[in-house]
Amino acid sequence: MERYQDVNARTIDRWVDEGWEWGRPVSHEDYLRARAGDWQVQLTPTKPVPRGWLGDLRGKRVLGLASGGGQQGPLFVAAGAEVTILDYSPAQLATERAVAEREGYDIEVVRADMTKPLPFAGETFDLVFNPVSICYIREVEPLWREVARVLRPGGALLTGFDTVVNYLADEAEERIVWRQPFDPLTQPEARAFLEADDAGMQFSHGLSETLGGMLRAGLSVVDVYEDTNGEGRLYELNVPTYLAVRAAKS
Repeated sequence: MERYQDVNARTIDRWVDEGWEWGRPVSHEDYLRARAGDWQVQLTPTKPVPRGWLGDLRGKRVLGLASGGGQQGPLFVAAGAEVTILDYSPAQLATERAVAEREGYDIEVVRADMTKPLPFAGETFDLVFNPVSICYIREVEPLWREVARVLRPGGALLTGFDTVVNYLADEAEERIVWRQPFDPLTQPEARAFLEADDAGMQFSHGLSETLGGMLRAGLSVVDVYEDTNGEGRLYELNVPTYLAVRAAKS
């Protein structure tokens, strides 16, 4: 049977080909503005990351974790960082390479599965930037341990993720219908729902796993903010469905 990680890579490749918003790279004009200091990045659907969370990136080593697609990487390069992008989607990595070639900068692009040990030495990065993606992996704590391992002392993890709210309601976001945790590997009805919606293989994660997992990995949660889906009934009711977190390694 095909591994769920490979299902997700194949699904995201198709989304990119179809114009998925998280697979559309920054423009040349965006890159030039970033070179002049005018840029912002997102961990969640609608809110930009506070610039104070990022600090001065000049000379810093940044890992874009599951953040291919030429959206954040080019902006970090423009801000003076040395950037590595890790993703499991070949299409997302191809876009990352294309932007680097277009703008004439060097970037390290690595295809790897983040459910496995990260292919980097310990204490390699000053910043790990992880926009919404842990919904595509079943277990989060092993990833947080790997992030803590590859971060240098004083380094930070910036991550965004769904709360369980997005995995409770029906498609119209009117009724609570799903048992938690939402897991298509053990719930055939959940898998059928995702397949019908062409949504890949997704998993819910509670705060004891996300925030608690960071703490158990040796990271300190420094700041958080909430975000919404940006559309749909939950958005119209202003229900937060995402959390962005800045966590530091001492």
